[in-house]
Amino acid sequence: MSIVVVAGESLVDLIVDEDLSIVVRPGGAPFNVARGLARLGTHTAFVGGLSTDRFGDLLRAALADDGVDPRCLMQTDLPTMLAFAELRAGVASYHFYTEGTAAPALRTEDVATQCPPRLAALYVGGLALGLEPIGSTLEFMVGAAPAEALVMLDPNIRPTAAPDADLVRGRITRLLQRCDVVKVSTEDLDWLSPGVDPEVAGRDLLAGGARCALVTDGARDTRIVTREATTNVPVVPVNVIDTVGAGDAYCAGFLSWWTAAGLGPQDLVDTTQLEAAAAQAALVAALSCERTGAMPPTAAEVAEFAAVRAGA
Repeated sequence: MSIVVVAGESLVDLIVDEDLSIVVRPGGAPFNVARGLARLGTHTAFVGGLSTDRFGDLLRAALADDGVDPRCLMQTDLPTMLAFAELRAGVASYHFYTEGTAAPALRTEDVATQCPPRLAALYVGGLALGLEPIGSTLEFMVGAAPAEALVMLDPNIRPTAAPDADLVRGRITRLLQRCDVVKVSTEDLDWLSPGVDPEVAGRDLLAGGARCALVTDGARDTRIVTREATTNVPVVPVNVIDTVGAGDAYCAGFLSWWTAAGLGPQDLVDTTQLEAAAAQAALVAALSCERTGAMPPTAAEVAEFAAVRAGA
């Protein structure tokens, strides 16, 4: 059986609301994507380091509850990475505590013999791109991915967690040589290419090697940028509680739809399929915005949401 592998960091989000109440949630962009895929019914494995502390137990339990394949989990006594997410009008700003924690400690030798041989897709990204040794480990995994596997990259830039901007930019440049799909927000693009129009910046990613760029822009349409054309897919309007994990839910929705349809990298030239996958991703992301923290919806919840919208 083929599998989708998600590699990167896990952490605990300490979500600070405007009244200073704190909610503890499992998080980390790749961790959220793995959970999102599994909750949508996709056979998924998460590659990452998990602590033996109580927060690590929380993360491990969340993966198990959602049915994420545990074969690639690496255990360590280092503490769990933490993120403070401050909410203002439903939008989160982040502060990270990464040094000496479990997630960045993932080494190439930890995963060299652990990755499943039959990959439908590989997702990498998040804070891990700017951390070591995990950043080098992700480069190794992308380089080792079989040609028939779809490789997706989400830089998910958090400037407060990327002390070495040149390291992150250089790593993204190298990863693009093998990546098929890159999902970027307009904020990501502004950090990567300051002052450049988002569509131009998206096309620059294709020049680096990617076949398709999915450019999200908050409540505005998502742009699908390929070498042949640019098309827009509208977002789904909802009552936003917060945006924590919305981009991760989007990635999970896209990958789940794409792999369930039996599609691969060679199919990224099909605009109709890309629009359908992006529309499904928009539904998944919209539902995640109706919840506090990164809580991706299940396949049943997405189906019910889609049916209600169709009947409205």
